[in-house]
Amino acid sequence: MATEAANSGLARRLGLGDAVVIGLGSMIGAGIFAALGPAAATAGSGLLIGLLVAAVVAYCNAVASARLAARYPQSGGTYVYGRERLGPFWGYLGGWSFVVGKTASCAAMALTVGAYAWPEHARTVAVAAVVALTAVNCRGVQKSAILTRVIVAVVLAVLTAVVVSANGVGALVAGKLAIGSDVTVYGVLQAAGLLFFAFAGYARIATLGEEVRDPQRTIPLAIPTALGLALLVYAAVATTALAVLGPEVMAASIAPLTDVARATEVPGLVVAVAIGGAVAALGSLLSLILGVSRTALAMARDGHLPAALAAVHPRFQVPHHAEFAVGVVVAVLVLAVDVRGAIGFSSFGVLLYYAIANASAWTLSPDEGRPARLIPVVGAGGCVLLAFTLPWQSVAAGAAVAGLGGAVYVIRQRLSGRRGDVR
Repeated sequence: MATEAANSGLARRLGLGDAVVIGLGSMIGAGIFAALGPAAATAGSGLLIGLLVAAVVAYCNAVASARLAARYPQSGGTYVYGRERLGPFWGYLGGWSFVVGKTASCAAMALTVGAYAWPEHARTVAVAAVVALTAVNCRGVQKSAILTRVIVAVVLAVLTAVVVSANGVGALVAGKLAIGSDVTVYGVLQAAGLLFFAFAGYARIATLGEEVRDPQRTIPLAIPTALGLALLVYAAVATTALAVLGPEVMAASIAPLTDVARATEVPGLVVAVAIGGAVAALGSLLSLILGVSRTALAMARDGHLPAALAAVHPRFQVPHHAEFAVGVVVAVLVLAVDVRGAIGFSSFGVLLYYAIANASAWTLSPDEGRPARLIPVVGAGGCVLLAFTLPWQSVAAGAAVAGLGGAVYVIRQRLSGRRGDVR
């Protein structure tokens, strides 16, 4: 039974709406409640420019990923694309970068849940959230999609209330949106790299390719739809926060949207934002665990991770061993890391992942759905540029972990006596 489960495929249960909601849910929580403060600290009054740069790179990545996912509708995302288009080493490096980077994202989101829900016991709440959501995911992907719909509805309601309230009470100051002398190219690019953390949620749609119905149609529609909706929300909320707080206050704020709510003096809005922040981070954490476990499943099938992680539950048809393993690792991480460091480290890994995705998309032929040539060029170049303008600590740690992953691959190939394709 165990062998049969391990070799079986996943059930295609997700429609277009489910796929869009999963992608949207993973983006909104990360971007609005976790990344705005660190990005404002580097970009200053150029925050919105950084948001635009991140959106352009994310759009190129989304198009490349959508074309590849339609061509290869399997669990694993860029791990599969790199393996099939560039060779085993590049697929492995993409999968390694995703699993490591997104595991850090899981920790960041779990800590964000704790920070909004119960700041005095943030880490305890974070561990509890990881345990609860891992259990939900192990019960089946449809239950995860249903819960994500509820989470997205709550978060959008809270964000709408913040924007409407700030406009309604006249808290916006147009002068605070002006571009000042504090803006530098490096600062804007670093902010874009941090904000890219917020846009990376559409990868969850690609990594769920084996569980989406009619993937050749659904995935190319779901990815840009989720990205476009997230960008609209980001632009409205970031503009409102900047116009209320100004770049200096926003940069120093631990929870900018809480400060915006406080400035409106609307009764109950501060509490609503705290609830919205916790719920949004839960949504991101839920879909992150989904995505990381599916990539781990794909890598385990090919022998790059322990074979036990390739097991698929015979009843719920989910990679339950991989999901459990991810949950355990994240629960340990939340006891040792902080949110800002996790965001930077995660961004480096995910940008490397998407650089490989764009390189893979470049190799598609017109008959295979190749995007316009400019898209993977801008996508890959933008990913590399943003990755190496992140805070130096994130670059050093990310490069070291990527190098370690590459070294492990080469050593394993040599020890096994196989000729590894390391082009």
